[in-house]
Amino acid sequence: MEGCLLVWQLIVSGLIFGCIYGLAALGLVLIYRTTDVVNFAQGEMAMVTTFVAYVFLEKQGFSYGVSFLLALLFAAVFGMVVQFLFMRPVQQAPVLNQIVLTLGLYMVFHGLAGIIWGYTPTSFPEAVPGSPYQLAGIYVTPNELFVVAVTLALMLLFFAVFRYTKIGLAMRATSQDTMTSELMGIQVSSVFTWTWVVGTVLGGVAGMLTAPTTMLDPNFMADVLIMAFAAAVLGGFISLPGAILGGLIIGVVGNLITFYVSAELKTAFIFLLIILILYVRPTGLFGARVINKV
Repeated sequence: MEGCLLVWQLIVSGLIFGCIYGLAALGLVLIYRTTDVVNFAQGEMAMVTTFVAYVFLEKQGFSYGVSFLLALLFAAVFGMVVQFLFMRPVQQAPVLNQIVLTLGLYMVFHGLAGIIWGYTPTSFPEAVPGSPYQLAGIYVTPNELFVVAVTLALMLLFFAVFRYTKIGLAMRATSQDTMTSELMGIQVSSVFTWTWVVGTVLGGVAGMLTAPTTMLDPNFMADVLIMAFAAAVLGGFISLPGAILGGLIIGVVGNLITFYVSAELKTAFIFLLIILILYVRPTGLFGARVINKV
C-alpha cells in the first residue's frame, strides 16, 4: 500500500511540474506555429520577467498579486519590443537566420540579467505559502494547487481567445498560410507581434511558477526550457493541446525517473523516450501528418 501511495505521490507531483512545462511549451508552440521560428530565448525572457516580479515583490514591497500582474504586463511589453525591434526587421529572412537570432537574444538576456541581478541564487516566495494538505494519502501544498489553478485558468482563457476572437482567428489563419492571410487583409506583422506577446506572457507565468521550487538566478529556467522543448516535440510542435499534454507526460515521466533511476539521467532518459516515440510516430503523439503535394 505504501509503495502504491508513493507512486501516486510521484505522479501527482509530476503533473504539477508538468503544468509548468506545458505552459512554457505552449508559448514555444504558439510562436513556432504562427511564425515558423523556434524561440530559443523563451527561457531567458521568462527568467527576466521573473526577476522583474522579484523586484516588485521584494524591492518595491508590492503584494504577490500586484507583482504577478505587473510582471505579466512587463512580459507583454517585453515580447512586443523583442518582436518589433529584432524579429520584424528579419521577418523576410530565412527562418534559420531568425532562429539563430533568438539564440543571440538568449545570450544577451542571460548576460544582462547576470550584470543587473548577479548570479547569486535568491529565494522567490510562494504565491500561497502554507502546510500541505493530505488528500487520500497524497500530500499537496497550497502553492501546488495554485500552480494547477493558474494553469487551468490560462488554458481555458487561451483556448477561448484562440477559438472565438478575431485575433485568435487571425492567428489560426496565419499559422495555416501566411501569404493567403495577407491577401485576405490580415495584418500578418501585427499577428506576429501579438503571438510573441502571448508566448512571452505564457513563458513569464511558467517562470514565476517555477521560481519558488528552485532558487532564482539567471540559470534557473534552463531545465524548464529543455523540458518545454521535450514537451513540444512530444506533442508534435504544432499542436497546442499537445504542448500541454506533452508537458504533463514529461513531468510525470521525469519525476518517476528522478526517483527510481537518477536525477542526473532524467534528461537523457526523457529524450531517449522521445527518440523512440518519434521513431514510431515522426510527427509526435499529437501532431498531424504532413502530406507534401507534388
